[in-house]
Amino acid sequence: MTRQRAPIAIIGGGISGAAACLRLAALDIDVLWITPLVNGTDKPGEHLAAAARPLLAQLGIEDLLDRHYHRAANTLFSAWGSDPLVERNAIVHLEGPATVLDRMAFERDLTERVLSRGVHQVEAMLTVAERCDDLWHLQLGKTTAQASFLLDATGRNASIARHYARRYRADRLAALYTFLERAPDADVEPTQATLIESTSTGWWYAALRANKSLALNFYTDPALIPRQATRDTAVLQTLLQETRYISRWIADVGFSLDSPPRIARADTTWIAPAAGAGWAAIGDAAAAFDPLSSHGMTTALWTAITAADAAAAALSGQTTPLARYADRVAAGVQDFLHSRSSIYSQETRFADQPFWQQRRIPDPA
Repeated sequence: MTRQRAPIAIIGGGISGAAACLRLAALDIDVLWITPLVNGTDKPGEHLAAAARPLLAQLGIEDLLDRHYHRAANTLFSAWGSDPLVERNAIVHLEGPATVLDRMAFERDLTERVLSRGVHQVEAMLTVAERCDDLWHLQLGKTTAQASFLLDATGRNASIARHYARRYRADRLAALYTFLERAPDADVEPTQATLIESTSTGWWYAALRANKSLALNFYTDPALIPRQATRDTAVLQTLLQETRYISRWIADVGFSLDSPPRIARADTTWIAPAAGAGWAAIGDAAAAFDPLSSHGMTTALWTAITAADAAAAALSGQTTPLARYADRVAAGVQDFLHSRSSIYSQETRFADQPFWQQRRIPDPA
């Protein structure tokens, strides 16, 4: 059995874990990055807000957005609270336009950049994480590891942080998601746009990716998802009929629904406090927001950078940055919950429907 040791261990892959690695590498702090085996399948989450660009620049990786498989998100249309489509132009963002990512390619490139900085990655399942005498003892299959500080980047499950802080959940939102390809004989060129459209049972998101496939997500409560939705394409086709604009876009361009959608969590959850003695939660482990916010990846980057700085300070005995980080995460959660209620209250056409009634209930403090 081999043993490894580093000042800081980061548990979990994804954007937050990789970003924390990059930040700590820039600070010349050795990191042990423990990640699960990658399954190599597409997942939802293409929209990178313009506010993420300064954070990517801070990490020295803004150039990753220049890859040909991403595109600028210059145009967003929404049918929310009213029947007509409303266009919002990206020119209002001082940072520039948002970006529609090939999410899987972006995370792959991010991992490659991390490894190029000399970060040691271990692909293994963490089975035990115990803290004793100010030292974390980690069991990774046949390997053991030790670290003075631990960053939890394990997503909404918050596998480590949940044992040291309280978990909260504001809703049970779920996403049915899939990626549509154009039919071989399609002759209509799709518009480079993103559409958001609300219906009686939830809301839809559709975005054209750089490769001209369409990312399609339907957000609703689990209780409202029809049986067989992830087994029968006809179920999603039926749900799509309630949309006015997205269904027309799919039909006019010739996108085909060839396989049933998959399902993913999209609920608003958070940990409080988001940090403690020898640990901090980052990314979705710290706070995961309703995708309507479009700031999931921005939050992942900000928490990773800020918590990495706080962890570095903690190694030298400075605990104030860690407490400040936890306070800022808590404040951000409350700001989001207020904004969330405001946005959902703008949709009054379906006020008598269960999905929308649930979102008029005051958010938990």
